Amino acid sequence: MAPRKVIITCAVTGSVHTPSMSPYLPVTPDQIAADAIAAAEAGASILHLHARDPKDGRPTADPEVFMQFLPRIKQATDAVINITTGGSSLMTLDQRLAAPLRAQPEMCSLNMGSMNFALFPMLDKPRDWQHEWEPELLEATRDTIFKNTFADMEGVIERLGKGCGTRFEFECYDVGHLYSLAHFRDRGLVSGPLFIQFVLGILGGIGADPDNLIHMKRMADKLFGDSYQFSVLAAGRNQMPLISIAAAMGGNVRVGLEDSLYDGRQLAKSNADQVRRIRGILDGLSLEVATPAEAREMLALKGGDRVAF
Repeated sequence: MAPRKVIITCAVTGSVHTPSMSPYLPVTPDQIAADAIAAAEAGASILHLHARDPKDGRPTADPEVFMQFLPRIKQATDAVINITTGGSSLMTLDQRLAAPLRAQPEMCSLNMGSMNFALFPMLDKPRDWQHEWEPELLEATRDTIFKNTFADMEGVIERLGKGCGTRFEFECYDVGHLYSLAHFRDRGLVSGPLFIQFVLGILGGIGADPDNLIHMKRMADKLFGDSYQFSVLAAGRNQMPLISIAAAMGGNVRVGLEDSLYDGRQLAKSNADQVRRIRGILDGLSLEVATPAEAREMLALKGGDRVAF
């Protein structure tokens, strides 16, 4: 029997953290491209990408900004490029879909339900803000719903999935999101192999502890049997402990500065730092890291030659 391969996803910049929180957070297209390429060289087979306004680092959905780094990453690495459809909870769905519809990537994230997505607790830590938008964005999440209705999700599946041949990383922040995904499966709107990302530790979603991870896995097994792959991301200091447990449970892992700014007790100086750290853990567990080609086969992706960038 061939050894199991573990897919490492690296979420390079996201829209959760802000430039004042770490000098190493990639902001400009040059920085995002360089960090993504280094993460791939370190062993990440999937690169999950957001964009930021190069002037001040705020999250942006502008396809023109995405197009300043997507072709460069594709040219320099064979990694699977996975573009967010989540963007930021403050963006409209049309804004969030603009870049994916233009790029037609192999993969996109798809958030599986509307929820509170609270970032305002990060205001509790005193810091010198570089930009006025940073505390304003965090505070805005106190009174914002991250909108992902059934109509929204159906539209993404239709426009990106059927329209572009893009497959999805289904982001499930709670058990109810698994049942929503099962609903789409039962209606024939999605089919396996499903790639489900258990998201733990966002205020508004399920908490980041091992019991919740085990519960999510048990419910996914009940709903999807052996027709899915799972991966785990955990916010902040819970990142490495919980993804290590996930790997031991038969899952895949996600690292990156979108989810945590740290490498051990120090600020991560790059996304590649976190990739190398989880590779060391996987090696200690006698697990092998999937190559991009192996990840494409595991997830039935269309191939990097069929994207629009």
